[in-house]
Amino acid sequence: MPTVAIDKEDLWDRLGHKYAISKFEIHADVFFLRPQKKWKQRRRRGCLQSVQYDLLCIEGIARALRVFLGKEKAPLYQLIYPEGGEDSLITTTIAPETKNIRPYFACAVLRGVTFTQRSYDSFIELQDKLHQNICRRRQFVAIGTHDLDTLEPPFSYEARPPKDIKFVPLSKTEIFTAEELMVAYESEKHLAKYLPIIKDSPVYPIIYDSTGKVASMPPIINSEHSKITLNTRNIFIDVTATDETKLGIVVNIIATMFSEYCEKPFTIEPCKVIYPDGTTRITPDLTYHPMTAHASYVNSCTGLSVDSSELAKLLERMTLTASLDPDDADAVAVQVPPTRPDIMHECDLMEDAAIAYGFNNLPDTFPPTSTVAQPLELSKLSDIVRREWALAGFVEVLPLILCSHEENFDWLNRKDDGNLAVRIANPKTLEFQVVRTSLLQGLLKTVRENRSHALPIRIFESSDVVFKDRKRERQAKNVRHAAALWCNKTAGFEVVHGMLDRAMQMLDVPRIESTDKKSPTGYYIKERDDPTFFPGRAATIYYRRPSASHSGLAHIQRVLSITDDEEIGVLGILHPSVLEKFEITYPCSAVEFTLEPFKTNAHEIWTNAE
Repeated sequence: MPTVAIDKEDLWDRLGHKYAISKFEIHADVFFLRPQKKWKQRRRRGCLQSVQYDLLCIEGIARALRVFLGKEKAPLYQLIYPEGGEDSLITTTIAPETKNIRPYFACAVLRGVTFTQRSYDSFIELQDKLHQNICRRRQFVAIGTHDLDTLEPPFSYEARPPKDIKFVPLSKTEIFTAEELMVAYESEKHLAKYLPIIKDSPVYPIIYDSTGKVASMPPIINSEHSKITLNTRNIFIDVTATDETKLGIVVNIIATMFSEYCEKPFTIEPCKVIYPDGTTRITPDLTYHPMTAHASYVNSCTGLSVDSSELAKLLERMTLTASLDPDDADAVAVQVPPTRPDIMHECDLMEDAAIAYGFNNLPDTFPPTSTVAQPLELSKLSDIVRREWALAGFVEVLPLILCSHEENFDWLNRKDDGNLAVRIANPKTLEFQVVRTSLLQGLLKTVRENRSHALPIRIFESSDVVFKDRKRERQAKNVRHAAALWCNKTAGFEVVHGMLDRAMQMLDVPRIESTDKKSPTGYYIKERDDPTFFPGRAATIYYRRPSASHSGLAHIQRVLSITDDEEIGVLGILHPSVLEKFEITYPCSAVEFTLEPFKTNAHEIWTNAE
C-alpha cells in the first residue's frame, strides 16, 4: 500500500480548519488513509497510506475531504479546446516502429499553471507514486512532464536505434547517445532499476518536437531542455505505455489532480494523437461514465434502510455526481468522474455509500442462518500426514507452486506430452513457467539451498499440484499430494518406505500383498521402471478402494479375484542424474502419493468435483 507524505499545515490550509490529530484521524479513516507513527509526533510532516490513485497526492486528499465534509461540491473536470477548435490542438504522430517497444501514447496540456514550492514538489511526487504503483516501476506506463514553452509542437513519438538518439538528459550538461546513457545510469541507483525495461531492445522510444529537439526517452529520462521549474506556466504531459487501460487511468489522474493550479481551475487542454494507420484520438478522455445504484441493493448489502434521495447524498460525499431517476423511485443515476477508475460495478457504488455512511455506524444484525463450520476433507487428511511425519522428525517445507519447465520435467528425467502441465502465459522469469505437477522438485530445491545443513536432511510437504483437465470449465484441476525426502550419506530407501507405512497406518489403510486379490481394501508397492529413480530401486504405490457395493457384480468380482487397484504414487532412490541437475552430492530417497482417493463421501461443494 503506497505511503503519501504530506505537510499538516498545508492540509489544514486547504481544508480551511485546523484539526486536532484525533479528530482528523476519524475523517481520514473514511478514505482508508491510515496515519503512521510519524503523524503522531510533533512534526509538520506526516504519512498517510492510500488505496485510491486520486488520493496519492495532497491535492486529491484535500479535495476528497472537502467534498466529504460538505465544504464544496465535487469539481467538474472539463476539456477546453483552443480558439481554433480541434484543428488547433497540439498533435503527436506515432511512428509504426513503436509497436515493437511501447505502442500506446497519450498526452495533455495544462495551461496557465502557477506553482509554489509545495505544489511543485507534490507534482513530482505524484509522478513517482504512480510510477511505483499502477505503472509497476514504469514497466506498464511511464510519465513525462515538460515546459511546453521550451518546445515547438507538433510532436512525434518514434522508436529508433539507440546509437541514433542524442540529447542532453535531465540534470546533465553534456550530449549523450542512448547507448552511452545506459552505461552512465548503471551507477545511478534511482534510474538503474529502469534500464532493463528497454536495454535489450533494438530500438528505444523517443519523443521529438517539430524542430528535432528531444523531449523525452521513456521510460528512462526526460530532456534537460524541457525540464519543469517553478516558473513554468504551460505543461505538456506525455504518457507512454504497454497497457492501454493503465495508460488512460494514469493520464487522467496526473492531469486532473493538478488542473486546479491552471488559470481556469479543473480545465485541461486536450491533444490529438495520430496513429500509424491514420486514425486519430483525443486525449485525455474525461468522459463521466453513467451508472445506476439501487437503494434496495445497497440496503440488502449493508443492512441500512436508506431511500434513493439519502443514497444520492451519500454518493455525492464520495466525489460522485448523483441524481434521482425520474422513472424509478429505487434508482439513483450516478456520473463517475475520470478520477475514480476504481468504480466499475454497482457493488463499488454500494461500498462508497457504506464508506460515506461510516462502516462503524452500520447496524449490527444477527445472521439469518446458523451453521457449524467443518474442515475440508482434504485438509483433515493433510493434517494427519503432517502430524505423523513431523513426529517422525521430518521438517515441513513450503516451496512455491510455480516452477520452471525444466525443473518440472527435464531435471526429473520426465517428458512433457503437452497434456499434463498448466503453462503460465508470458512468464516474467524462467523460474515461473508452469504450475508444478509434482512436489519432488520443490523438495529437491530446498535441499539444494540448504546443503550446508547437517545431515540427514529430512523434509516433507503436503500441498496441491495442478494438472490439465479438458473436461472442466477451468481446464485444470488441483490434486492434493504428500511427499517426503531423505538426504544422507546413505540412500535411506527404508526410511521413506517407513514414512509411507506410517501415513497409511494413520489413514487406516492396511498393507496387503500385490498378489492378494481378495482383500477388500489396502495398499501395496510394486517394482517399476522410472527414469526419475535409480534402476531397480523404484516402486509404484497402489491403493484398493473399499467397495461400498453389495451387488451381485461386486460379489462375482471378489470371487474371480478381479480388482480395480489404482496407482496413487511412487517411492524410490532418486537417480544420480536428477541429483546432479539439482546440485545435490548426497544420495536421496523420496516418496510421493496423492491423498485424493482417501476422501470419504462429502458434499460436492467441499470437494474438487465439478
